[in-house]
Amino acid sequence: MLVSDFPTPQVLIDHGRVLRNIDRVQDLANAAGVALRPHAKTHKSPTIARWQMDRGAVGICCAKIGEAEIMAAAGIADIRLAYPIQPSNLPRLLPLMERATLSIVVDDAAVARTWSDGMRRLNRTLDVLVKVDVGFHRCGVNPDAPDILDWLRCIASMPGLRLRGLLSHAGHGYQAASAEELSAIARREVEILTTTRDRAAGDGIALDEISVGATPTLRYSVLHPGITELRPGNYVYFDRTQLSLGAASLGDCALTVLATVVSKPAIDRLILDCGSKTLTTDLARGFAATPGYGVVLTPDGSAIDEMFVIERLSEEHATVRIAGRTALGPGDRVRVLPNHACVVANMVDEVLLVDDDRVIDTLPVAARGRIT
Repeated sequence: MLVSDFPTPQVLIDHGRVLRNIDRVQDLANAAGVALRPHAKTHKSPTIARWQMDRGAVGICCAKIGEAEIMAAAGIADIRLAYPIQPSNLPRLLPLMERATLSIVVDDAAVARTWSDGMRRLNRTLDVLVKVDVGFHRCGVNPDAPDILDWLRCIASMPGLRLRGLLSHAGHGYQAASAEELSAIARREVEILTTTRDRAAGDGIALDEISVGATPTLRYSVLHPGITELRPGNYVYFDRTQLSLGAASLGDCALTVLATVVSKPAIDRLILDCGSKTLTTDLARGFAATPGYGVVLTPDGSAIDEMFVIERLSEEHATVRIAGRTALGPGDRVRVLPNHACVVANMVDEVLLVDDDRVIDTLPVAARGRIT
């Protein structure tokens, strides 16, 4: 079948680009001698997770238990929950531990103690990594806290828990204003983690794993010795934000949205059928200004059509401002590169796997909406 046979809006995944993205980042990890554990929150697809593992990934990351349940049911056997899972979820974690090698993160001693108590009662052992705040100031322990070694020693001594190492997310890299700033963020992230590891080792606390994860900093993280694991997610698809941060070229971007012009109420305005329920209201970030809610591509997909700016989204409408004249009118179709691919993938039940205009397969977004 052809893409033109399907109604719009449709989320399209370029098969060749996805595989090239997977291979390139796996090669990068292999060359650096570190493990690759992709974050599955981007694609939410056991099929794509299997492609990643077949090419060398050691396992996957998930944000929520619901995602992990879908992946484990599909046979993914090594899963890391890189999110502060609460101990009230112990009844859901136990079946997962029977299906997969499972690890979680902690950044609170009381939470870790509750996990420890639960595991001890069941005579089980749960792998944990300590989440470290490396500058994003979201989750994570403060590595400069005067009691950081006491805190790590406490976690390491808890029965039922096995402290594996340190984990971080340099999410502030998305706010970088230049490649130099991104590089500095990646370097500082590794410095913080390895310094903390070395201080802990001097105090008799073994921290074998040093795990970092963010697509924008990925290309710089591998330049610094000390890390043992990379956890990028967005790299599998890329998007306008990654393009604007220099992490990808347009030819790397595997996810686009096929949309139809449904109205042309003025010479300087088009309406597309891909509103906020498709593109989301996430704004792009990058080294230069990135206005709008995605960009319209030229008909051959080789460039961004600068004539169009998606300046407003309603639930089912994308309002496009036209700078110039266009022959596009109701019924015509365009492809849109979204600002944030991860959220777009979670908006639909399935995506079309394509090779140019030919539809190869329909992939269910099996973990869509698994927010608990």
